[in-house]
Amino acid sequence: MASKLVRLAAGLCMAAMATTTQAQQATTDNRVGANVDWSVFQADNPKECWGVSAPKETVNTRDGRVVAVRRSDIQLFVLFRPDDSDKGQVSFTGGYPFAPGSTVNMVIGDSEFELFTEGEWAWPATPADDAKIITAMKRGADAVLTARSARGTQTKDRFSLLGFTAAFEDAEKRCTQ
Repeated sequence: MASKLVRLAAGLCMAAMATTTQAQQATTDNRVGANVDWSVFQADNPKECWGVSAPKETVNTRDGRVVAVRRSDIQLFVLFRPDDSDKGQVSFTGGYPFAPGSTVNMVIGDSEFELFTEGEWAWPATPADDAKIITAMKRGADAVLTARSARGTQTKDRFSLLGFTAAFEDAEKRCTQ
């Protein structure tokens, strides 16, 4: 059981790192679609397609007080690879290193999910959790992600889900043909 969890964690970490590379390479050259608050990108080597959105609102607090902090790109992703049987991998980058051993709390409507962290990335524990989150995202109006940085700052990022379903379907279609 422990080796399965280690393999799963390593695989998810690799997926997040691959998404990191693609996110850094995301330019208008490989943007293939836009759906309200979500954009769709495609890369060819390796072939990957993803929907991505930036937060509509961000609040950073420390000791209960709002503080100004510097963060790099804050993005919520759903990724597809033609060679994977997963129906989309959800990941989140908070724009800073997360506190070691911490998790990210994701709330969509009445549903709450836990994402595991590594460096600046967070993701669900299993493909089944990805599927549950994606279902909630398709039905929801927004997703709120609350996390803690390595420096102790609590962050709360609100992402609009307007256009998520169209972006999800577009990215999925592009990577399953």
